Amino acid sequence: MARVDAINTLLPQTQCGQCDYPGCRPYAEAMASGTAPINQCPPGGDEVIAELAALLNVAVLPLSTAHGVAAAPAVAVIDEAACIGCALCLPACPVDAIVGARQLMHTVIAAECTGCGLCLPPCPVNCISIVPTSTPRDHMAQRALSGRLRERYQAHLQRLTARAVKHPSGKTTSTVTERAARKQATLDRAMIRARARLGKTAG
Repeated sequence: MARVDAINTLLPQTQCGQCDYPGCRPYAEAMASGTAPINQCPPGGDEVIAELAALLNVAVLPLSTAHGVAAAPAVAVIDEAACIGCALCLPACPVDAIVGARQLMHTVIAAECTGCGLCLPPCPVNCISIVPTSTPRDHMAQRALSGRLRERYQAHLQRLTARAVKHPSGKTTSTVTERAARKQATLDRAMIRARARLGKTAG
């Protein structure tokens, strides 16, 4: 556990999944067990690879381009005029950096956003963009931020887990099928509102 914690501390906590694991800690666990190499974290780049190599006493490797390339820090930005309030992006954000409610405009807390891009696929109207941060973030600044991002990710996971807690009857609060149906119904309503709004704009 201590070994996993030490590895996880070095990772940038973007929780982006580019490493082929669902978050930074699962990747840390894989590295600790020797089942994953140290070069699968594009957000960490060469700096994190060097730190991992030193910690694990292994050779430094070049960043695996199969997992992406190192890029400048970025954040998600929502075109609030185009947002239809479907709320499908909210659970997709691993650090709960998007705030809003169904049928209401959403916005991104830029200071908490990791720029992971996981909010893009669920958006039915493509109103979310990933843009470079206005202030460049160096490696040490990212390290200072990573602790807070890790806490937000853990809180996000706990919230999702709480939703799946069983009732005293033994039935779960929501089956996968029911959740999918509700999401689809929400999306259908959102698209109806979007089409109506577009029709008014065109008229």
